[in-house]
Amino acid sequence: MSETTTVQIGNRTFVLDRKKAEEAFAAKRVINGKDSMFFNILPLKYQWAYDLYKTMKSNHWEPEDIPMQKDVEQWRGMEEITDVERWIIKMGIGYFSAAEGIVGDNILHVVRELVTAPELKLVLGRHAHEENIHADSLVYMISSLGLNPHECEAMFEDIPAITAKNNFLVTNSRGMRRDIDLSLTENKQALAKNMFMFGQVMEGTQFYGLFGMILSLYRQNKFPGIGQMFRYTLRDESNHIDLLRQLLNELVVENPDIWTEEFRDDLRETMRQGIDLEKQFIRDCLPVAAVGLNASDFEQYIDYIGDRRLVNCRLDPLQDNVSNPFPWLAEMMDIKKEQNFFEGRVTEYRKSSALEHSGYNDDEL
Repeated sequence: MSETTTVQIGNRTFVLDRKKAEEAFAAKRVINGKDSMFFNILPLKYQWAYDLYKTMKSNHWEPEDIPMQKDVEQWRGMEEITDVERWIIKMGIGYFSAAEGIVGDNILHVVRELVTAPELKLVLGRHAHEENIHADSLVYMISSLGLNPHECEAMFEDIPAITAKNNFLVTNSRGMRRDIDLSLTENKQALAKNMFMFGQVMEGTQFYGLFGMILSLYRQNKFPGIGQMFRYTLRDESNHIDLLRQLLNELVVENPDIWTEEFRDDLRETMRQGIDLEKQFIRDCLPVAAVGLNASDFEQYIDYIGDRRLVNCRLDPLQDNVSNPFPWLAEMMDIKKEQNFFEGRVTEYRKSSALEHSGYNDDEL
């Protein structure tokens, strides 16, 4: 086969070098690939990343599309809401209002900065955009309920369990913001650990305690607007978890020197630390049994979720045969058509393809 293609247009002749194009494709890597300012996605090397980008884009939602009238009525005391239920909502808003920003900031300024294949940058940019939507949804919740935003900030800064969770991740992220030689195994492992911490430990495990509590309230027809936004957020998070898991796997396949026994043990220990921090947080969120839930059930749930994340990354679980105490959470993800009661229109969020590509199944919940 000829290595060049000649195209004649009028009196002009253009010669296209096939070999150069093939070399450019072969030079695509997760890291240490061709360094170019040209955002040339084609030809695709990581088809899964582009497919996931399309799925994430089709799931787009806006907070303002979700009515908050019922939530406001319940919050203002027109219907009976307990102090514990209010506390769960406050903790959810207080924690996630800044935590979503931590994730998006790390995706943009660590992971996306270091990967080199354009299609990977594309889907990571969408990931960061969805974190902006989540942060915006929390602003919408705060303003709708009339909460004092300074109180939410104080919760984020002053509750030890929240501070400990955030320091656990931010320290890792800050440590990656430097000139980094990704030809060195230890630096490649540092990036891989960052992907694992943010994808499998934070978004994949530490977010799930509050998700479960808020969706439990939603299941009881309490705070339906907030619950719906968290359902959409949880669906987005499933794609983020899958994105960073697949990215970690590609990184290891291309750089097998990363995947030492010592490093695998370090990832398992990182998950163990993340689970311990989440259990402290759960006890602060649910200091007394309420809404049909108790802290011990959620601690078991976090053990279950954490082990699922480890196994999906080809790592040994921390526990033996932990069962899921909340199988109903899978049903909460059955998103089909949602009625916008203010405008009377139906918004179709493409749930089926989203869950197909995200890897969501009952075992994941």
